[in-house]
Amino acid sequence: MNKLITLIVLGLINLSYAQTTISGKVLDNKNQPIEGANIYLDGTYDGATSNVEGQFSFTTEETGTQALVVSFLSYETKTIVDDVSKFTNITIILREDVESLDAVVLSAGTFEANDNSKVSVLKPLDVVTTASALGDFVGALQTLPGTSNVSEDGRLFVRGGNADETQIFIDGIRVFTPYSPTANNIPTRGRYSPFLFDGITFSTGGYSSEFGQALSSVLLLNTIDEPVQEKTDIGLMTVGAALGNTQKWERSSLSFNATYINLAPYLAVFKDRNEWETPYQGAQGEMVYRYRLNNGMLKFYAAFDTAKFQLTQEDINLEEGLDFKLNNNNFYLNTSYKGILENNWTLSTGLSYTYAKNDLGVMTSDIENAENSAHLKLKLKKRFNSRFKLNFGVEQFITDFNEDYKEETVDVTYGFDNNITAGFAEADLIFSKDLALKVGLRADYSSIFSDLDISPRAALAYKTSKNGQMSLAYGNFYQNPNSSILKFNQDLKAEKTSHYILNYQYVNDGKIFRAEAYRKDYDNLVKFDTEMTSFDSNYNYNGDGYAQGLDVFWRDNTSIKNLDYWVSYSYLDTERNYRNFETSAQPVYATNHNLSIVGKYWIDSWKSQVGLSYGFSSGRPYTNPNTNEFLGERTKSFNSLSVNWAYLLDQQKILYFSVNNVLGFNNVNGYQYANTTDINGQFNRRALKPAQDQFFFVGFFWTISEDGNDNQLDNL
Repeated sequence: MNKLITLIVLGLINLSYAQTTISGKVLDNKNQPIEGANIYLDGTYDGATSNVEGQFSFTTEETGTQALVVSFLSYETKTIVDDVSKFTNITIILREDVESLDAVVLSAGTFEANDNSKVSVLKPLDVVTTASALGDFVGALQTLPGTSNVSEDGRLFVRGGNADETQIFIDGIRVFTPYSPTANNIPTRGRYSPFLFDGITFSTGGYSSEFGQALSSVLLLNTIDEPVQEKTDIGLMTVGAALGNTQKWERSSLSFNATYINLAPYLAVFKDRNEWETPYQGAQGEMVYRYRLNNGMLKFYAAFDTAKFQLTQEDINLEEGLDFKLNNNNFYLNTSYKGILENNWTLSTGLSYTYAKNDLGVMTSDIENAENSAHLKLKLKKRFNSRFKLNFGVEQFITDFNEDYKEETVDVTYGFDNNITAGFAEADLIFSKDLALKVGLRADYSSIFSDLDISPRAALAYKTSKNGQMSLAYGNFYQNPNSSILKFNQDLKAEKTSHYILNYQYVNDGKIFRAEAYRKDYDNLVKFDTEMTSFDSNYNYNGDGYAQGLDVFWRDNTSIKNLDYWVSYSYLDTERNYRNFETSAQPVYATNHNLSIVGKYWIDSWKSQVGLSYGFSSGRPYTNPNTNEFLGERTKSFNSLSVNWAYLLDQQKILYFSVNNVLGFNNVNGYQYANTTDINGQFNRRALKPAQDQFFFVGFFWTISEDGNDNQLDNL
């Protein structure tokens, strides 16, 4: 009996020596205790949970080198590998998970329209259901702060920059001719419909070093990666018809969209201020083919459009008016690949090709021009860990432009070739869930100027509270002058601007508030000494300018059931001394104050969505030759209220109505003055008004899909 007791005691003593006590404390990066953290030895059941003071303790029979794992929700999991005997009275500090939903976001100068983004001020649905947009994504973006309302043009004018300073990319690859050609005082539209896109990023400044040849803004359009189901979309409209179809297979899918527009029937009912000999006729087609590889996605995107029209426009200096005709053909091809390589590297590459041809007739002049452009790009990206990401790449822009001008005895051909080689690198440094930094560098070499331009860029974001954050951004940006200048003169330099941005953003429960102050300084702007660019103009790059202002945005879709609305306001102070300006002045396209109010309300009993969009812009500058002041007078303010109504006949059939400028505001875009004085020594003038004060639209849209639930509400 005594021997048995002795053996038991010795066994207990040996057992006690075989066990090790693991203990310590778990703290956050502010040295505050973390309660509820899980602490355990990897591959065992030995572990514990930290108490209210962050302390923990447990015993184990494991010996030698072990892995101690510490984890807690919204913090990075930490693993410590060491001899188990050293896991006593240790202090473990956990870092916040920088990839959690409430982490800081680098957002200065950027608006997201993407269902998958952490912070989206717009959804894809919003881009095409805004009453004033008429289904054009550019029209919807003009309701955001930072844009100026240039109603007779239709393109994006951002923060004091002209429309040429904004560049558009599809799947990261450049679009060289993003807008349909048009005549003076008739707004253009974006060539590409929202039908095939599911994500839009609109950067009004301070954007990534990945993107160049844009002084003011970049607009990134991302095609749908993989459609949900097969479907057919049919549209019958007062201005034409549309047809779309999506086919889906195991690893691939094909989508296309075709549109035919003919304004003759509409103009027969609603006359405008022009005399149309051939009303606008146009056809557009787009196609996306996607193939899913084992480690990536390959896409082919192709789009074509053709348009023609002929009209006579009123001109104060031409009794019979100004005759203008246009025949345009445009083709765009985009191929892109994105895939995952070994060791967490991601490869993105692609190329685009653009062919654009215009045949113009202006009075007795015939002008034919053709542009062949290409963009090749390769980018590598690696996520080394949750706190450090690096991407870098190279790209090539190629442009060949030729124009032939004929008028009676004049027949001359001119143009240019321009190759731009660029490289970029950028790093994301995530210091914590509250602090992040993006730094980048870009270099562009232009063969036409034999010049290298270096562009440093940086953005810093700090989370000030659970729902708010501050951001700062800085960058230099270069862009070659456009074809209207380079076709006549190549002895110039790339135009330059520097951006400085301070941003505050608050997001909470369906509400978002953004306020952004900015400053832009321009250098190397092109100047010439004639009314328009021409053969005999004298050119230099001594122009300069600035733009500064404040943009404010507020959106709320939760306070009132079924109501979604946003309000945006921009204040712009800008002057330039460029082109043929006599001195520094505010450009004719710039407006000091811009206000947009957009609202959408769903009415269950009507099975309808009704919407309105109100736009206000202060007066625009113009020169009155009866005074001695250059661009010294202002037009009256611009006002427009647009409404729309989408009625669901059934789940997949929609009847859609919209009216632009429903109240019939008599807007004036500027004035044209006579070349000579009247008997009183005064220059007479005429107001430059929109071709139509109002535009009415009616459409029927029918979707045929597998599940019987899809409709085109998000494409209207």
